[in-house]
Amino acid sequence: MGVRYFSLSLCSPTHQYHQSFRLATFTCDTKQKSNFSFYPTDKYRIFNTHYRRVSFFPITQFSICGLHSRIGNLKCGRVKEMETQQGIATKEALDLQSVDQDLVQKMVYDALVWSSLHGLVVGDRSVQRSGKVPGVGLVHAPFALLPVSFPESHFREACELAPIFNELVDRVSLDGKFLQESLSRTKKVDPFTSRLLDIHSKMLELNKKEDIRLGLHRSDYMLDEQTKSLLQIEVNTISSSFSGLSCLVSELHRSLLIHYGERLGLDSKKVPGNSVVIQFAEAMAKAWTEYNNARALVLVVVQSEEHNMYDQHWLSSLNNTHNVTTIRKTLAEIDAEGELLPDGTLLVGGQVIAVVYFRAGYAPTDYPSESEWRARLLMEQSSAVKCPSISYHLAGTKKIQQELAKPNVLERFLDNKEDIAKVRKCFAGLWSLDDSEIVSKAIENPELYVMKPQREGGGNNIYGEDVKETLLRLKKDGTDEDAAYILMQRIFPSVSLTFLMRDGICHKDHAISELGIYGAYLRIKEKVIVNEQSGYLMRTKVASSNEGGVAAGFAVLDSLYLT
Repeated sequence: MGVRYFSLSLCSPTHQYHQSFRLATFTCDTKQKSNFSFYPTDKYRIFNTHYRRVSFFPITQFSICGLHSRIGNLKCGRVKEMETQQGIATKEALDLQSVDQDLVQKMVYDALVWSSLHGLVVGDRSVQRSGKVPGVGLVHAPFALLPVSFPESHFREACELAPIFNELVDRVSLDGKFLQESLSRTKKVDPFTSRLLDIHSKMLELNKKEDIRLGLHRSDYMLDEQTKSLLQIEVNTISSSFSGLSCLVSELHRSLLIHYGERLGLDSKKVPGNSVVIQFAEAMAKAWTEYNNARALVLVVVQSEEHNMYDQHWLSSLNNTHNVTTIRKTLAEIDAEGELLPDGTLLVGGQVIAVVYFRAGYAPTDYPSESEWRARLLMEQSSAVKCPSISYHLAGTKKIQQELAKPNVLERFLDNKEDIAKVRKCFAGLWSLDDSEIVSKAIENPELYVMKPQREGGGNNIYGEDVKETLLRLKKDGTDEDAAYILMQRIFPSVSLTFLMRDGICHKDHAISELGIYGAYLRIKEKVIVNEQSGYLMRTKVASSNEGGVAAGFAVLDSLYLT
């Protein structure tokens, strides 16, 4: 029996800097079976269903005997090195150049089979309806073939920061005056942020209290090669994606290393366990319980077309294990079907909503008409638990991040001096564009800075010579448009050779990685019910790429190999 793949090798215009090979044809001379064993790596050892067991802790032993794979040779060529302030910063923890190509081919095949069997999938954008109809046009999610090396000390540092940032977001969200004043200049030039602030102002006028506050956050970091410092990129307080698929990538890498680790000189136990989707589901279920209505549902706010729907469905499926029912609606559908009762109860399609979980609503494109804005206001006015509330959403904006980095501002929200020191240590340089001195420095050396607008979702930042051109244009125009941006120190992590999998094709290239640490937070009035680090997300991208979003097509999913 044979399995046949026909793919075209993808090459960038600068193909001399890129290497790839095609998956041509695989045939099996004998029938083989995959052997599944279960390998719990953390406190979550109780499995309620067969579905849950297979999903989260499968260690698949693929039999290779009798499998002949014929894949085009991995052609060697130049790989572009990434320049930093100090010149070239290239670090290869694993000597992938010396890895036997037959071994690579076997791992590629096994990884693709594993991904297909275990739901490490997304909708194929080239297939019509793949972002609307489940099961149509599935393709494996982009992933790294092997985990990236990362110092255990810095991983622990990032994990320890998660509960502190959870608490910081909550306290900032309660200071309406701080949010409004900090974003006041941005409001004048950014229509999207202005509309969010208008909703926030209405909630302040109504003296609306969120007695149950749920946050499912992710704080993103890079390890700066020059200073060896762990520096924060941003805090995501809305639609922190990949809680489902990140767990699967960790298990995929463990599976591969259990089978091939001895030949690679790698230990599967150094890939840390990742249970974020379980912990997020538990936090959401606890919020649902606190709402105290057994008939109420969890509402997942989604985009009309979502190729990353399976990552979202992992979390929704786990909610079922807590006897919580979820429904998925777009903002337009919520506007059409939503109703607010006099006591603040939110109904959608006649059903009571206990928790609103936003996987949309973070970008201007999610609000093409007034219908979507009406839906957002309706939900904010309700007694349903919002994840996030409008104040949590605003607390995660780039401008608030920059304001918190100013001297003595953290002390306004945090009491513990050690916590303040830990947070301040991870801050990269952050500046407002009304700082003429730093603007001049950025114009002179634009490669050392990043310009960031108040946007989420990837593909929005400004780099390199575009920083210089944008700053010069803003100075010439003399308008307040500069308030729509912040300036951030550009972080230069180490570069390593990596195998990147996308569309069934393995690319070997120099890449950099970004660590995301998830955090779950649940507070009932003055009592903190949950405040924990929940898991991690590793994203790896080609070193020549500025942006890092997986769903946006810039990066692949990865996991950690602790050193």
